[in-house]
Amino acid sequence: MAIRYTLRQIEYFVAVGDAGSIAVAAGRLNVSAPSISTAISQLEDALGITLFVRQHAQGLSLTPGGRRLYKAARELLEGAGALHAMAGEISDQIGGPISVGCLVTIAPYFLPELRKAFEEGYPSAAFRHEEAHQADLFRMIRGAEIDTAITYDLEIPKDIAFEPLADLRPYALFAPDHPLADRDSVSLRTLAAHPLVLLDLPISRDYFQSLFHRVGLKPRIADRSAHLAMVRTMVANGFGYGLLNVPSANPNAPDGKPLVFRPISDPIDPLRVGLLTMRTEMKPRILQAFEALCRDRVPPLASGRHPVQ
Repeated sequence: MAIRYTLRQIEYFVAVGDAGSIAVAAGRLNVSAPSISTAISQLEDALGITLFVRQHAQGLSLTPGGRRLYKAARELLEGAGALHAMAGEISDQIGGPISVGCLVTIAPYFLPELRKAFEEGYPSAAFRHEEAHQADLFRMIRGAEIDTAITYDLEIPKDIAFEPLADLRPYALFAPDHPLADRDSVSLRTLAAHPLVLLDLPISRDYFQSLFHRVGLKPRIADRSAHLAMVRTMVANGFGYGLLNVPSANPNAPDGKPLVFRPISDPIDPLRVGLLTMRTEMKPRILQAFEALCRDRVPPLASGRHPVQ
């Protein structure tokens, strides 16, 4: 039988059972009240039982079934703590489960190499990854479905911490016969006069269009695609230029046609890539180890393979 809840959800359940209040439990755990509320709701869905009676102005009280599960939940947490302590006595190796999310557009450029390096360095780790859009990453962090996520520093909620790791500067890509392909760099004003194949994802489309809007320009959007590979292929086949900021060592589109990459001459704020985690003073050793790996590996991944030199 598959287990559909996490230890973090159990921890939040016990904390609310102790406190009788989500707000009080949130203060004790140093996490946001919405995060705890979401985790409790997910736990109730997973178990198929109502754990608390929500009483107006009187906090929460355990249901009869909730009281029985509360006792078992405390024992489960105590057992998990004992297991962790025993593992520490047996070996100093870092191991155990870790779940990492990544923004879907940048996952192919960062996640496989990071995962490989982490599993080679920590063979006792049980690594699981998820690819998702920004809003889903926030939801999964709050619901304890993932421990951390690699993404951009855009629209980060106050209850979620973001550690910047590297800057990703935008660049333009062209087919070799595009009128701008032979230039050393291109300006936004010059680009605005040509058709654009826009990467049509929530964060990407807003960011790239904002580059023009900030200087009083509007891009000529000729085509759109929610798939990075499709944008590259359409550009290579002459449908317009593209704008990207993800690193790439491949100078060709997926269909094999060549691409030309050029920097943008305007002063532009880059997108910053980094790590999302819940705001908490306590982090498992395995999460600390993964964060340390990302600090070491992400900057060269972000810059060393960038097509614009």
